[in-house]
Amino acid sequence: MARHYRFSLGRCFTHLYKPAHISAIIRQSPSPGTKMSDCCGCGKTLEVERMQAQQRRVLYQVLAINLLTFVMMMLAAWHSGSASLLSGSLDNLGDALTYALSLAVVGASLAAKARVAMLKALFILCAAIAVGAGIAWKLAHPHLPLFESMGIAALLNLGANLVCLRLLWPYRLGDINLASAWACSLNDVYEGSAVILAALAVWVFGAGWPDLLIAVALLLLFLRSAWKVARAAWRELRSQRAIAASTSR
Repeated sequence: MARHYRFSLGRCFTHLYKPAHISAIIRQSPSPGTKMSDCCGCGKTLEVERMQAQQRRVLYQVLAINLLTFVMMMLAAWHSGSASLLSGSLDNLGDALTYALSLAVVGASLAAKARVAMLKALFILCAAIAVGAGIAWKLAHPHLPLFESMGIAALLNLGANLVCLRLLWPYRLGDINLASAWACSLNDVYEGSAVILAALAVWVFGAGWPDLLIAVALLLLFLRSAWKVARAAWRELRSQRAIAASTSR
């Protein structure tokens, strides 16, 4: 009985830093009249579909968490006048957009995921620019932020970020789509811890410079993260182009 095989590179999963190690998942389509039990590739196809459904469920959860923490952090930043809280709120907004993009390309080709990762890097860069503008405004209009509001908001934000990191932990070494989402979540944990330190330092020293110092540190963290995500995405794109060129010969 004739059997037809179809290769789907978009369903492959590779290590973030080893884009060249790509293994195709083979899905077998039965001929007319073939029983389901005769299709040896159906089990693998269903397994991939279950994996993608689980990925979507996790991304929906972290998306909802980041939207809620963005609203909370923005209100707290406005109330306390904290530059580091403003940085954190913009980071949460950028992460929510990142997770929405990740949802859109679950099950897509690796090349599509790499292009979306490039867009994620652009979002992170835009957040860094917004943070830089906030720092400049605070330097021009110095004042002492309310450390009570900073501390409470930072603790809530850190707890939410730890939940997101736990949800994305199994995918940290997956394809570039989920791995870049996990990298954003890891940055959020660093950011949440840094804002807590800023609130403590403002309380101890009775000055606003620790808040600005942490905001600058977060700015540098965003720039580093944008560079790492963009570099990994570029490597993945080059790898996919090389594969496409080799298969077309």
